[in-house]
Amino acid sequence: MWNTCRALVLALVAASNFPRVHVLDCFQSADTDCYSHANAASSSRPSSSAVKSWWNVSFSNLTRDLDRFIVSCEKLLESLPVDDVNGNFVRTVKNCVFSKSVPTPLRGPLRLAAVSKDVIEGILELDVAVTQSESFLLYASGGRLLPGSVPLAHRYGGHQFGYWAGQLGDGRAHLLGQYLNRKGEVWELQIKGSGKTPYSRSGDGRAVIRSSVREFLCSEAMHFLGIPTSRAASLIVSEEPVFRDQFYDGNVKTERAVVLRLAKSWFRIGSLEILSESGEIDHLRTLLNFIIDKHFTFISADDPEKYLVFYSTVVNGTAHLIAQWTSVGFAHGVFNTDNFSLLSITIDYGPFGFLESYDPNFVPNTSDDEGRYRMGAQAEAGLFNLEKLLLALRPLFTQKQQKQAKMILNEYTNVYQMRVLQIFKTKLGLLGEDEEDNDLIAFLLKMMEDTQSDFTMTFRQLSEVSANQLGSMNFTQMWALDDLSSHKLFSDWLNMYLLRLSRQQSDRDLDRLHRMQSVNPRYVLRNWMAESAIRKAEMNDFSGVELLLHILSSPFVTQHTAEEAGYAARPPVWANRLKVSCSS
Repeated sequence: MWNTCRALVLALVAASNFPRVHVLDCFQSADTDCYSHANAASSSRPSSSAVKSWWNVSFSNLTRDLDRFIVSCEKLLESLPVDDVNGNFVRTVKNCVFSKSVPTPLRGPLRLAAVSKDVIEGILELDVAVTQSESFLLYASGGRLLPGSVPLAHRYGGHQFGYWAGQLGDGRAHLLGQYLNRKGEVWELQIKGSGKTPYSRSGDGRAVIRSSVREFLCSEAMHFLGIPTSRAASLIVSEEPVFRDQFYDGNVKTERAVVLRLAKSWFRIGSLEILSESGEIDHLRTLLNFIIDKHFTFISADDPEKYLVFYSTVVNGTAHLIAQWTSVGFAHGVFNTDNFSLLSITIDYGPFGFLESYDPNFVPNTSDDEGRYRMGAQAEAGLFNLEKLLLALRPLFTQKQQKQAKMILNEYTNVYQMRVLQIFKTKLGLLGEDEEDNDLIAFLLKMMEDTQSDFTMTFRQLSEVSANQLGSMNFTQMWALDDLSSHKLFSDWLNMYLLRLSRQQSDRDLDRLHRMQSVNPRYVLRNWMAESAIRKAEMNDFSGVELLLHILSSPFVTQHTAEEAGYAARPPVWANRLKVSCSS
């Protein structure tokens, strides 16, 4: 029998041994019973030997004919309740998980603005050349349905900025279907900006270039940083007018775009909340059983404590994900329960931001007047979301399990703090255990805050100077370290750091630098970088998006070109004045 001790041990052991990247890979699996594959003659389950033979797919086996690229919604439609009412008109939806909803084709000439070759070829196993075809433009923008597709809009609710918002749902996104690749992975394909659904509320179901470029770039950037995330395959634009007032200042722009994005699952905390809040407990149980069966396969379907194990896993995964966000200075600007994945992957890139100068009070969303989702409050927001998840699961828990779940939740902060400590020790090249490590890290961050030192480049430049250079404070062309060294206590911290490194007697300086460079990126998607690309994109010049995608796909690069070096230089003066709003 599952008990509280077992749950806590699972969380704490995972905290000390979790890999740095893709933290939930071990929880995700592909059920291949009912999924079609582009090259499969039938939908039967492939043998293990067949899956192995698919693993090293050669470029000659990449699909070149989009009519052979098959997706399926069969498993979702068989297993989960679907809305009895058809049509895209806005309404209150009851007693279902999905509504059938057909995308609205974009009007006007279509243009492929950006494409991720890594996703197209590495996940979807398509020859990237097919993205230049008219068929791809139609399939990836909602103008034509992929073979096997039954487009769906997901019903969910959520707590937004601390308050229950009721029914939300996919208001401008359509799930096209699930794709099984040769690796045995099942990916859900979704298009965003594809028109109205029953959940569009007062919206038009469209997306603007600004937000679409940011989502496309950031999801790919996060992946290459090693952080669990949804992926973006393509960005398609058209001449169809979409009116948005980005800063509510009367300057309305005409923009239009659709992003083809992928995730192992788009279910989020709000997926369970809406069913629990509506009293649809049978549907809640059905959906949760489905999620566990498909994505938490280590949990036995017959385990009477399976919901408690699920909750413990989500608590642990949430702590680890937010710790990873913290390690790269990423803040999610709308970290509501409707925007947080049950698989603990980063989804729904609305307003977000990466730190420039280190500032725990950095707020990435102009609409967040109270700073609820400021940089230093991300872990607290995660705790709130987990509390709401526990509330949604209460109807499925016994009284004893509710008490156990609260004890599991109480360990969340400890797991998060342990993981943050581990990651930042790695960022500083520290090995082993030392009781002063926490103070060493806190001391550094406080100096960075006082001197407004750049978060990303301070850690990166620390990974590029030897201990001797540090000791001599030789920071030629090290602009971030030069800023940090202006602090009156910098010498004190530096002595502590060098003394700590000296105790790693078998650790060569070169080995330490290599370790640090592998975890301290040179490039993250700074707001000013995205803004530069967006300004060009709004004038139908997508070269900036292409360049940024190239740079962000190698964030830990040790050698860079002169063109790339401009993105690692001191940010321009106007960078700190940038704002991101929910409408962008």
